[in-house]
Amino acid sequence: MVLAMKWKKGNSDDRNVIDIRGAKKRRGGSGGGFGGLGGMGGGGGLPIPTGKGKMGGLVGIIVVLAVIGTQVLGGGGSGTGSGFDVGSMFPDMGAVPGANDPAPLPAGQDPDRNLRDFSAYVFNDTQNVWHEAFQKDDRPWKDAQLVLYSGAVSTGGCGDATSAVGPFYCPADRRVYLDLSFYKEMQNQLGADGDFAWAYVIAHEMGHHVQNLGGISDQVARAKREQSESRNEISVRNELQADCLAGVWASTVFDQLEAGDLDEAINASEAVGDDRLQSRGGGSISPDSFTHGTSAQRHHWFKAGFDSGDPARCDTFSGDI
Repeated sequence: MVLAMKWKKGNSDDRNVIDIRGAKKRRGGSGGGFGGLGGMGGGGGLPIPTGKGKMGGLVGIIVVLAVIGTQVLGGGGSGTGSGFDVGSMFPDMGAVPGANDPAPLPAGQDPDRNLRDFSAYVFNDTQNVWHEAFQKDDRPWKDAQLVLYSGAVSTGGCGDATSAVGPFYCPADRRVYLDLSFYKEMQNQLGADGDFAWAYVIAHEMGHHVQNLGGISDQVARAKREQSESRNEISVRNELQADCLAGVWASTVFDQLEAGDLDEAINASEAVGDDRLQSRGGGSISPDSFTHGTSAQRHHWFKAGFDSGDPARCDTFSGDI
């Protein structure tokens, strides 16, 4: 892979990285993982449907994100998971390895060592940015962890999942789950090439961690239970906010980007739009089934976060999206 963000090999931090790609696999588990994750909200917020696609009751999230937003650039839960809804694109992998005993691949035998270290670098950079923002606002922060797995995985609160669901965040154990093979799937199946496209994926999942620590995830889950007829719309707004937060992070590394990096991230955000995935999967496009947003919406909200650098601009729970 071509390196972006002026990143160099060997500068990744593994304190919060759990690599189980060398773990022995066992048969069993749910097989189908989360069933696509599309209907499971991994973030949260204060969305209360008020009719005709609009959300109200947003005071809490605006306060949290507005205050944190002053800290990001200026120097100064639920048992559900949330990820990229790509289940219709890739086959079920079937096997679930145990995750109790991390078993990383030896460095000399790891064909994805460069991608593994780059993933850890991006993960830690996003974590550092948000940790500092929370800390400056005297808000409690708990580190997320990155779990690297191969084929399938057992989580600490969101059940079993296979690579078919794509990268995802589990708020119950505060972990981002990542199968590095998805990098090639993004290139070959989704047409989303480039390492900053990959960085966008990781930053999106860390956006869900920010939502989780801010209490947004719990409130999204509650809104889905109480207003089941609007649960897909709530999921879409939740995912678009994570896209926006990914854009906010991307703005903090602007001086590290190389030509074309931002275009890679924007292309990736479009590639995982519900309409694009349904079209590529060979089926008809069904807006009522969308859980993550259209390509245009994902592009818009990632760019809104990047252009503003302000989490308070990531209000996806009120007005039109």
